[in-house]
Amino acid sequence: MQKVIALTICLFIQTFPQQTPLEKNNYQKLSSYAELTEFLFELDSLSFLLKVEIIGKSVEGRNLYSLKFSDSEFGKDPSKIRVLIFAQQHGNEQSGKEGALILARNLLKQENHYLLDKVDFALVPQINPDGSEKNVRRNSNQADLNRNHLILTEPETQALHKLFEEYLFEASMDVHEYYTYSDSWMNYGYIKNFDEQVGCNTNPNISERVRKFSNEVYLPFIEEYLTERNFSFHNYILGGPPDIELVRHSTYDINDGRQSLGILNSFSFIQEGKNGRDSLDNIKNRSEGQAEGMLGFLKFIYTNSDLIKNLVSVERDKLIKSSSGEKVAIQYDHFNDGEKLILSLLSIYSNNDTNVIVNDYRPIVKSIYDVERPVGYLVPKNLTEVIDWANKQNLEFNSFNKADSSRIEKYFVSKIDSIDFEGDTIVNPVVELKEDQNEINEEDYYFIPLKQLKSNLIVIALEPKSMLGLVTYKNYAYLLKQGEYYPILRVVDN
Repeated sequence: MQKVIALTICLFIQTFPQQTPLEKNNYQKLSSYAELTEFLFELDSLSFLLKVEIIGKSVEGRNLYSLKFSDSEFGKDPSKIRVLIFAQQHGNEQSGKEGALILARNLLKQENHYLLDKVDFALVPQINPDGSEKNVRRNSNQADLNRNHLILTEPETQALHKLFEEYLFEASMDVHEYYTYSDSWMNYGYIKNFDEQVGCNTNPNISERVRKFSNEVYLPFIEEYLTERNFSFHNYILGGPPDIELVRHSTYDINDGRQSLGILNSFSFIQEGKNGRDSLDNIKNRSEGQAEGMLGFLKFIYTNSDLIKNLVSVERDKLIKSSSGEKVAIQYDHFNDGEKLILSLLSIYSNNDTNVIVNDYRPIVKSIYDVERPVGYLVPKNLTEVIDWANKQNLEFNSFNKADSSRIEKYFVSKIDSIDFEGDTIVNPVVELKEDQNEINEEDYYFIPLKQLKSNLIVIALEPKSMLGLVTYKNYAYLLKQGEYYPILRVVDN
């Protein structure tokens, strides 16, 4: 009887697909938070394949929704791959949210049910509802959520990471928009005109096997998939205009949505749809392109589910079993490898595509400063902000009992200098690593071991010279004091 009812519901959806709020509004008005909420629960009521859950609240108290698609109990079937897609971290990037609603509706159509044979899929259509309602980039605390995934000060990013921690999704995608109508590009006379750009993990600490598979297998797939559906594609690039500023791929920072999950050796991406001149400009094509990109991602994962599950499992196991003494990159830069990029740009004068040669193209990220991985770190218990951070990151930490086979190192900060970080200036202390000859009071410290999945994240966060470390944020700037010892200690093998 239940199967008959389920089949009837599925046939109803396939015959009478629900319109998203944007479609109901004939693309003249964006989906409001209230309309989004009503639409999600309407879908939930029509299908046993979908369950809508509240995973948290925004600063102003709006619900953050997760749509869990599964033909069984979500996350319980070990043969399935777990996939997470989240959209609209930036409130003024509206097509990600609208595309997510289209995707949610389309997944309930009969022709897409096969995906759930191998995939348990969670979709968070709107991370920043407060920003969306005001059509502004940041949340109501004026925080850029896509630069909050390491420090996790905001309720929206905390909710997302709590969801991720619950299921440890093997694959993820963060959906955004890129703006191409800046003064510098308009004055240049050409603009980027790709419907969708997709970026892979770029931090060199992320598994090379994962990054290679992403670049060499997924990107060609999604380019062909989107092209066949009349959406143009490019590997995500930033910078320019050519011959005025360098052109590179996106940040190596692990504080964004893609690489905060990628640093756990996840199969993780960012998708960037082309923004309009305003929020409604070309919104139909923009939203449908985002939806197709997300659906293509799911279809690729379905086809390669066993391979990706195994790849991620093996590479995550390496993180958990990582050996002390191995190198971890904590400072980086973008480099040219001799390749000149030929970029198809749209002329704003002739409205024709023109090939432009990019001479200063820097597609490679390399380490410019490494440290040796310790056994773990000692954090003084009176550093309550750091302990609170460790709890938000769901790190394993415990009391410290010094073994005979280990010794303790500490950094002396002789000078606080600066370094360029992708156009910004951040702190770059001059430090000297010394063995601590004094006996410490073990009861004064928590020990954070590196034999855990977030091994690389911990090193990047806690090293004082890390370009992406806690010390680069104002909340933790007090940890660096010239002429004093850095308070977080390293435990290393003898």
